[in-house]
Amino acid sequence: MTILRGARPGVAALAAMALAASIGVAACGGDGGSGDGTFTAGTSEPDHLVPGNTTSSYSFSVLSGLFENLVGLSKDGKTVNQAAESITTEDQKVWTIKIRAGQKFHNGEPVTAGSFADAWSNAAYGPNAYEANDYFSYFQGYDELNPEDEKAKPKTDKLSGLKVVDDATLEVTLNEPFNQLPQLLTYPAFAPMPKAAFKDLKAYEDAPIGNGPYQISGKWERNKQVKLVPFAGYTGSRKPKNKGVTWKSYSSADTMYTDLRAGRVDVQQTIPAAKVPEAKRLLGDRFLPRKTGTIDYLGFPMFDKRFANPDLRKAISMSIDRNGINKAVYNGDYIVADSLLPSIIAGYRKGACGQLCTYNPAEAKKLYDKAGGFKGTLELYFSNAQPTYYQWMQIVANSLKTNLGIKDVQFRQVPASDYFSVLSKREEKGPYRQNWEADYPSAQNYLQNMWGSVGNRMGWETTPESKEFDGIIAKANAEANEQEALKLYNQAEDLAIREMPMTPLWTWAGQGGRSDKVDNVTITPYANGLLVHEVTVK
Repeated sequence: MTILRGARPGVAALAAMALAASIGVAACGGDGGSGDGTFTAGTSEPDHLVPGNTTSSYSFSVLSGLFENLVGLSKDGKTVNQAAESITTEDQKVWTIKIRAGQKFHNGEPVTAGSFADAWSNAAYGPNAYEANDYFSYFQGYDELNPEDEKAKPKTDKLSGLKVVDDATLEVTLNEPFNQLPQLLTYPAFAPMPKAAFKDLKAYEDAPIGNGPYQISGKWERNKQVKLVPFAGYTGSRKPKNKGVTWKSYSSADTMYTDLRAGRVDVQQTIPAAKVPEAKRLLGDRFLPRKTGTIDYLGFPMFDKRFANPDLRKAISMSIDRNGINKAVYNGDYIVADSLLPSIIAGYRKGACGQLCTYNPAEAKKLYDKAGGFKGTLELYFSNAQPTYYQWMQIVANSLKTNLGIKDVQFRQVPASDYFSVLSKREEKGPYRQNWEADYPSAQNYLQNMWGSVGNRMGWETTPESKEFDGIIAKANAEANEQEALKLYNQAEDLAIREMPMTPLWTWAGQGGRSDKVDNVTITPYANGLLVHEVTVK
């Protein structure tokens, strides 16, 4: 991660500043108000602001300031206690959580063990249909709140695995031993909620009451903005160094970038790839590169017998020129995948994927012929969320035709709003683009959620290899020693690579920018994203 803190500008940066002056770049700060100690950050519109009812990174940007979880993440992805005083276990299945004393919600209510238990049960209760519902499936009692018959009303609305011992003590019982619980608890869905929230959840979403370093000013102005100001009663470690942030909603990243150049927004976390070369020139040291944990994959629908042979899947993987696509589409800024894990995740091994993720047309053709080739139309699925998807899919299609001799390759570009529904229903009839952004920085979060029998979309769970994979993951989850657990996660990774039900392509490059008005801007590759509390306003 690169953190730029007002370094002395070089020649290129001085030239950029001169050009910036001529086009009005950021000399006067964003809509948060010049000289009042506040700043403006751009974002896509959040979907929800009730913590358990969203899995959107756009919502997380706002929620990270409004709420404080039991556990947070340091800049390098290490877990740090926040609302928790301590989290302990003897068997990885039953955990005791002590709540740090003296914490309050923005309405003055004390933060207690019950604040977490109530919020988690509310999110896990099936009839509520919360977006993050399945993140609570690790807890005992989850199945009772989510009966197989969706029309059946659960007999209880409380997770039996949560026991409020007293105001300062929460006992958590899981279905199986799971050593990654502290990492899981960093996910925004696990924030606490005050009693006032449950009186009217719809009204609560308009003006969420959290326990974080910022409180909402007024209400969420949908499709416009969310204004946050420092909470005077905050007692945690993330004391704001500014007087507030306005999260301004955009429907277009290109428009957001235009506003960054014009000084109407002070921080953009992700600049569109096509604008990056220009942004590097114009912003100088205000261009903010960073590592990320987001990986693009090409998945294979193994429920279609045409893709059942692993040699065919390996041939397709080896026929893709990842380096060429990176240069042609992403300015060479992305990191070509050589593992199922990105480099920022503990357990990453350089070159773990070996030759199977290396461009080798000759060997790819040998494997393709060994597999008996491919009959019929090969359809490539991707969404219309980013124009770059179409660009690199064209290159992949040409590679499959040229290197493997597949004559009929067709595109199936699906509207972004429908794409995950197509994959969830397993309606795809060919390889499909998918990406994964860490919910929390753990090898388990990638491997089990994407390749495990519960989370995968490939149809791999019907194979003996998948069952073996699940068994290794279960052993890793129960292992108390972190290094021994990583060895087991790597063993599971090796098995998945040998089978190649899904092939990694590249890790995204984080490329943001800031205006002249702000400094000390850090954007992490994790769910907390922009560290709003650290931003200083000139």
